[in-house]
Amino acid sequence: MSVVAENLIWGVKRRTIVANVSLTVGPGETLGLIGPNGSGKSSLLRLLAGLRSPLSGRVEINGQDIAQVSRKALSRQVAFVQQSAATDTNVTVADVVRLGRTPHRSALAGWSEGDEAAVNRALDRVDMASRRKQAWQTLSGGERQRVHIARALAQSPQVMFLDEPTNHLDIHHQIEILRMVRDLDVTSVIALHDLNLAAMFCDRIVVLEAGTLRASGTPEEVLTQDTLRKVFRVTAHVSGASANGRPHIRFISD
Repeated sequence: MSVVAENLIWGVKRRTIVANVSLTVGPGETLGLIGPNGSGKSSLLRLLAGLRSPLSGRVEINGQDIAQVSRKALSRQVAFVQQSAATDTNVTVADVVRLGRTPHRSALAGWSEGDEAAVNRALDRVDMASRRKQAWQTLSGGERQRVHIARALAQSPQVMFLDEPTNHLDIHHQIEILRMVRDLDVTSVIALHDLNLAAMFCDRIVVLEAGTLRASGTPEEVLTQDTLRKVFRVTAHVSGASANGRPHIRFISD
């Protein structure tokens, strides 16, 4: 399922946060959004997912303008994983993941075997099946993030938007989560802070700076020493293709 954004503009008061951004994500592709803090990555993700309405421009998913799609119909196709979320409610891990099935159920429908199977698969994918009865409040930050991703997977989406999904995770789970997302049969857009993880797991990368699209292309095309210096204000050495065929960035201290 494809995602197409055309000339998106969004801001608050007199401040423009997303400035005339256009991009395309092909079916099954993993697109990475990178940029300095405050570059507009999270805001752009929310526009693409239909969680915010642009001041101008449009977003199409599978050729359909999402502004013309009901919220429930859109949520059957699209899942959004935010950086963090909290609740004071006394719930278990399984309770949280079951929320992902809400778009697929009518008000009078009972809980089905298919719903339970989707929850179990999602918990397995993020290595949290053994914690399904554990209280949400007892989880670490990284464990909570994995449960958020499981809830999104239980939604059975065709498109996933993920805002810094590897925050609070150790390196093992960072790699496992991104590998899992990349290998899913879905189209995904991921905002990432770690440039080497973006290089490893994204088919293409979009670079944002001050809400403006500065570069777009494959990791090899985008993650250049020149772009890193101009956009991120860092000096770095970018090696040729590594063992996995992707560039590797080594930052240099002045």
